Amino acid sequence: MESSFAIIAEPNRRSILSLLAASECSVGELERQLRMPQSSVSKHLRVLRDAGFVEARVEAQRRVYRLRPEPLMEVDAWLTPFRRFWTAHVDALERHLDRMDATPETPTKGKKR
Repeated sequence: MESSFAIIAEPNRRSILSLLAASECSVGELERQLRMPQSSVSKHLRVLRDAGFVEARVEAQRRVYRLRPEPLMEVDAWLTPFRRFWTAHVDALERHLDRMDATPETPTKGKKR
């Protein structure tokens, strides 16, 4: 079985997950929004369903898919140290910019305003 990372590495699957994060969708709705053939959408949904990223329910004559967040927890756990890394850097940048705002500007010699 492919890892969660390998599964979401495919751009079309990430697009499907993004759409399903917003709301449940049928295959036809995904097909229209992604402008992909039904066979391609179904293939990607099958991979996502087999990996546990999505689940389907039958509604009349169609299947409606929704996101299952549990498999994304593996990805989130892996990202945790990187999130701390970027947070520290963004915080440092914010402190630097605050210091720059607090420092009064001094006119440069020879420049006319």
